[in-house]
Amino acid sequence: MKKHFFLTAALISLTFTAQSQKLSDTKFGEGMVNHVAKDSSWSVKFAPRIQMLSSTNWRHDGDQYGKSNTSFLIRRARLKFKGFILSPKLQYKLELGLSNRDISGGSIYTGNSPRYILDAVVKWNFYKNFTLWAGQTKLPGNRERIISSANLQLVDRSLLNANFNIDRDLGLQLKHHFTLGNNFVIKETFSVAQGEGRNVVTGNLGGHQYTTKLEFLPFGNFKSKGDYLGSSLQRESSVKLAVAAAYDINSNAVRNLSNRGIYMINDVGLYETDIKTLFLDAIVKYQGFSFMAEYSNRTAKDPIAKNSDGTETGIVVREGNGMNFQGGYLFPKNWEVTGRFSTVDVKKKDLTNQYTLGFSKYFVGHKLKIQSDLSYLELNSLGNDLMYRLQLEVCF
Repeated sequence: MKKHFFLTAALISLTFTAQSQKLSDTKFGEGMVNHVAKDSSWSVKFAPRIQMLSSTNWRHDGDQYGKSNTSFLIRRARLKFKGFILSPKLQYKLELGLSNRDISGGSIYTGNSPRYILDAVVKWNFYKNFTLWAGQTKLPGNRERIISSANLQLVDRSLLNANFNIDRDLGLQLKHHFTLGNNFVIKETFSVAQGEGRNVVTGNLGGHQYTTKLEFLPFGNFKSKGDYLGSSLQRESSVKLAVAAAYDINSNAVRNLSNRGIYMINDVGLYETDIKTLFLDAIVKYQGFSFMAEYSNRTAKDPIAKNSDGTETGIVVREGNGMNFQGGYLFPKNWEVTGRFSTVDVKKKDLTNQYTLGFSKYFVGHKLKIQSDLSYLELNSLGNDLMYRLQLEVCF
């Protein structure tokens, strides 16, 4: 761990030493380092970010709420680099995680090493509206997951996302878009990935993961890519709408959440089964109003992991459905109130509902903000929980 720490510190020190005389006069939120080479052969934007979270929970035992349980956490601490190489048509993105939550999940499949790398991807706009992505990055799944954790409308993502998202993986993505008439924009993404999640170094363990996503924007593009930003900070002057559908097939998956979760180990190695996930979502924004809806469904060919003799291992693929609805209004001085209802129906488990009321203050958009929310969680047979969270986001 010390070796990795000093390597990271050296990287940061080297960056600042090399750029100390060349820092552009950018404002806060536009990158700590934002430099283009004299011959325009490359560029780099370096932006560290921190999320500090306080969370308090109360469990209801059937008669009353018990004693509060409070924790403080560096939820996210990340270093983001992006820019172009030789031409603006060839771009890159590198994002490293440093907090315990960011790097946890190391195993024999990651070389028994922390999972520092979040994104390491090259994007090549090779022909007109066609762009090829190669490397490790988020798969084109549900909208809420693709929205950066720095740009969320509430403190964190919903129950739907926690149970059914397909996160990051290593592979190729082909993206294309075109316009019908004056404003109707259609976007297509086709992805082929390894299928075991991020930072896996042991090679392909099962089959491969295939994802297709179609997006429809009937009233044209959102300002500043606002269809993938929480809140309505862009204050659209006319109604903007995006509707999307994504379908993911993880062939011979070896983890119980598709490319996430527990490895399904049995007596002869890894249990394999086909896992399919469907996502439907929509987002609409107008002036200070915003609303987002999502639906997910996951099924597996043989969801119960078994040994070679047919006995069950106790590991089950998390099948089921999820829905998430959230809407908010941004007041003129960038105070926002947001409401969310999220529900998941996981097979072999009880239905879970969560009701959330959130308040946010945006000082410099999503780059500097304070967010808080209060959630009521219905766990059915396990009782009910109350949760209060307070979070500070700083992103240079």
